[in-house]
This record gives sequence, C-alpha cells and structure tokens, in this order.
Amino acid sequence: MIPLRSPQDALTPTAVALGSFDGLHQGHQRVIASIAAAPTPGLVPTVVSFWPHPRELLHGEPRLRLDLPNEKLSLLEPFGIRQLVLVPFTRELSCLTPQEFVERVLVGALQCREVAVGENFRFGVNRCGDATALAAIGALHGLKVSVLPMLWDGSERVSSSRIRRALAAGRIAEAGRLLERPYRFSGTVVRGRRLGRTLGWPTANLEVDGRKFLPQEGVYAALAWSHGSGPMAAVMNLGPQPTVDPLAPSAVEVHLLDRQIELEGRELEVQPLALLRSQQRFESLDALKAQIGQDAEQARTLITDSVLAAALASSAGGIGVREAPADEGGDATQQQNP
Repeated sequence: MIPLRSPQDALTPTAVALGSFDGLHQGHQRVIASIAAAPTPGLVPTVVSFWPHPRELLHGEPRLRLDLPNEKLSLLEPFGIRQLVLVPFTRELSCLTPQEFVERVLVGALQCREVAVGENFRFGVNRCGDATALAAIGALHGLKVSVLPMLWDGSERVSSSRIRRALAAGRIAEAGRLLERPYRFSGTVVRGRRLGRTLGWPTANLEVDGRKFLPQEGVYAALAWSHGSGPMAAVMNLGPQPTVDPLAPSAVEVHLLDRQIELEGRELEVQPLALLRSQQRFESLDALKAQIGQDAEQARTLITDSVLAAALASSAGGIGVREAPADEGGDATQQQNP
C-alpha cells in the first residue's frame, strides 16, 4: 500500500494531482491519470489533498467523507501514485495568497515540477485563486500546470456532491456507477445488547468512523468481508430500532445470511447492494421477526452467485478505480452519521 505522508516527509521532486478528491470518482480519476499514466522520469507521482476540510475549520461545518485518508491509499495505488500527501489545513494556510501557496507548499515543501487540477479548482485566501491563476503563477516558477475539464454525465456534472445525494436517497447503484467501483465502508464489531439473538437473527454491531458518509437509513441487502474472507451475503440495518428500543441511537447492524461466525473485535467491511425498505415500527416483536425473515429472503434473491463472484473479483486486487480528482464537493452536509 502506498504511504500517507506529511509535506515535510514527502518524497521529492514531485508531479502532483492537487485537490480534495473525495470519492475518487470518474472526474477525479482523469486528473490523477494525467500525472500518473506516463510519469516524468525523476518525479514522484503524488496526490496532494487537505485535512480537515476547509469548511470544518472556517465555518465549523462537519464534513463527512466518501473516502477517509486510509481508504484512499488502496484506491490510489492502481494509478501508479507513489504517495498521498495530506496538507494540514490551518488558519495560517487559509490566509495564504495564491502566490504564497504555490511558493511555500508546491514549489517549496514539495519541490513540485508538474501539477494537475480540475477546472473548478479554487485555492488561496477566500478561495480567490482559480485554475487560470495557478497556471499564471506556475509559469513564473517553471511549473507545468495541466487543467482538466469537468466531466459530465447527461445534463449534470459528475461530482462528490452528486454521489452523496445518491447515497442519501438510498440509490446505491447510481453511486457505484459514478464512483466506478462499489461503495463500501468498514467498522469494528463491538458487543451490543444481543437483542437480535433473542429474535433468532443475531447481528454484528459495527462501530464506524464518525467522519464516514453513510447511506440513507433503512434495511439493505449487502455483502460483508472479514479478515480476508470471501464475500458473505448479509442483511444490514442502518438506523434506529423503533420497535425494540425507540430511544436507542442509530446503529449499523449486519446479519450474515446462513453463516454463523464470531465477529466481535474484528473489522468488518460492508458493501450495501440495494435498499430493501425504510425504517418502520412494528406492533410486536413477532411482527418484526416475521419482517426480518422477509428481508432475508429478499436479500437472498438479490444476492446471486454472479453477484458474489463479481464482488470476489473486485476485492482480489483491492477496491481500486480505473483511471483519476478536482473538487470534494463544497455543498453543505446532507447527512450525519449515527
């Protein structure tokens, strides 16, 4: 796996794809490919991003991510990228002029010789700099700047914001199409109250990083992996438990279909496949138990052998993307994690 580095520890000199790149969707992929597909000899193909999101620091807005930094590492490796550099977004950095940003960060710290951005890239104090400004400033420092056009899908551009909207509406297939890979998340299995066992449907309760963007609450057909296992058919409940405990906080619960494995303390990776139904309250535990049985049967029907084979193939080489970033979506947060 490629390393995650600070600007001070980065391998230099560099060819840089610059942006937030949340989701590494099709539009992002073209930017990364432009510096990694045919790397210039002597330059280290590098993705440079920022942490935390500028809006978190400047406006106090929580920014949930489609990909957390450690998830980006395996996604970037198939491109030929050799390092992911996270630039700490601080008050001091936010006050730099575009000229100062290029001189201190790109030319100074990273010894950048080539940089690629999307045409909607903005930088510098109050986002006053754009791709045109970057090209002009770069020319003064002998910096080759490539500006990649926006990628459109029908009448709407491909963006991180659009993927978030699809996930927030439970449209998993649309999100996967825009990402060009399955949407997945992971968490550590923690001990719950074991209420599922009393209903005959034991679940693994996942503790998911609170910075990860999760899809719409509801019940999903899903696949799950643990410690290098093949894909396992599952039903996932994302959200509260209105019948069992209406006051309990939202949770991620995964029931493996026709499998009994002790998962407590393990890392479980989950790929939602399709939203089966929204959250609802049942009049009795028996009614809830019967509905879970229907959910499981519907999930079995959706999760065919071909689905499992495709999931196994996509996992064999890591969860990769085909080609590569520009914006991370400057939209307001659509959803908070449980």
